[in-house]
Amino acid sequence: MSAGPPGGPAEPGDLGDGGTAGAAPRKESLIDYPSLFPIKVMGVKTDGLVHAITQVAHQFDPAFDASTIELRESSGGKYLGVTITVMATSREQLDELYRTLSTHPMVRVVL
Repeated sequence: MSAGPPGGPAEPGDLGDGGTAGAAPRKESLIDYPSLFPIKVMGVKTDGLVHAITQVAHQFDPAFDASTIELRESSGGKYLGVTITVMATSREQLDELYRTLSTHPMVRVVL
């Protein structure tokens, strides 16, 4: 039993994709917007780091609640991990938020 001539139309299941051959392309994002989205930011533990991250969060999410911030010091105490949870409204918003945080002089890593 053949699935069809080579180069012919794909039959459901030909690609092991549950019958989605020829269907519309997959959604661009796995995130349903709007939704709460945690972002971990790490930097050298200095005065003003948390405040700076909070200001950036407010730029992109005016309703950002600073009371939800989670802090975790590195084992040596030199670095501070700051987890912020923002209301993500679009991929563009998240991309720009990551760019802004990543280029901040006090920030070393954004995850």
